[in-house]
Amino acid sequence: MTTLVWSYSEEYAAEREDILDAVDSVFSSGQLILGPSVSGFEDEFAAWHGVEHCAGVDNGTNAVTLALQALGVGPGDEVITVSNTAAPTVVAITATGAVPRFVDIDPVTYLMDTAQLAGAVNERTRCVLPVHLYGQCVAMDPVVELARAHGLRVVEDCAQAHGARQGGRLAGTAGDAAAFSFYPTKVLGAYGDGGAVITGRADVDRNLRRLRYYGMEERYYVEALPGHNSRLDEVQAEILRRKLRRLDGYIAARRAVAGRYREALGDTGLVLPRTAPGNDHVYYLYVVRHPARDTIIERLRGYGIRLNTSYPWPVHTMAGFAHLPSAKESLPVTERLAGEIFSLPMYPSLTPERQDRVIECLRTVLATIDAA
Repeated sequence: MTTLVWSYSEEYAAEREDILDAVDSVFSSGQLILGPSVSGFEDEFAAWHGVEHCAGVDNGTNAVTLALQALGVGPGDEVITVSNTAAPTVVAITATGAVPRFVDIDPVTYLMDTAQLAGAVNERTRCVLPVHLYGQCVAMDPVVELARAHGLRVVEDCAQAHGARQGGRLAGTAGDAAAFSFYPTKVLGAYGDGGAVITGRADVDRNLRRLRYYGMEERYYVEALPGHNSRLDEVQAEILRRKLRRLDGYIAARRAVAGRYREALGDTGLVLPRTAPGNDHVYYLYVVRHPARDTIIERLRGYGIRLNTSYPWPVHTMAGFAHLPSAKESLPVTERLAGEIFSLPMYPSLTPERQDRVIECLRTVLATIDAA
């Protein structure tokens, strides 16, 4: 039996000549750290988003940490975010010394419930960190309005939303800064770790560049702390430059996969993804819901199909975050949906034939559950 999970091997086979040329161009250049590939990618990624600045960093987690620090977030501050996210979002907040404060999620989109933001603001609140999860955007107008009213910063976590739009505006262009991950499975993925922060603010960009390079602006001279060794690698940057030109194609392929799922599974008991009004979804993940989630996943393993759950444990329920004051608060929607959501295979190279097999096996499993 073949396990249907994402692998870079098919993408690599299709793009091998370009990827190897990217690697060779870097090795032949003699500049392996913060060279022309990094600066070129930064310029192109910023231009793609219509913003002035981009700083490449070593991974998406540090992109969040450095974005927060570049905006002055630190010990004693609170950052409002969600618990239905990948743990690195919250790990990044705590790395600054700040404390996350969680709000619940919308039961339809599984994104931050912006109606709860006002009730979460207090005298220690410094920043709102919306997570554009699964491939679509949090409603940013109320986030920005609240931030302006209270003098807060806004950092967008765009690790799962490369190319997503809201009202025609690209994810990452509404707040003070936006953090991206280029982990290999992302909509725009590298062949290893990588990340970036985009911003329209020159002061934030200057801070980011100092933060990622030990606190230095000039070589060997530390200007200010904190400082990190958090630089985007030249090889990954050059690969990302090549792949950025294909990003629209990757998104179109993901939307085609989502369309086939929607057409084939719309009459089942699964709750399929809902796109919020005004959003253009890029389907980093295709997240569905069913009260018998665990049974479905277990039975599909018998067909050689392994499915992911994003995410089975809300962050505030994890032992590593038990010390947080907000970990003791109840997030009923987040907690309920954590037992029901799971992801179907979603990647650009998923062929209709392989997808049809997933759909056929899933429908068979659902029929046995409904008949029980």
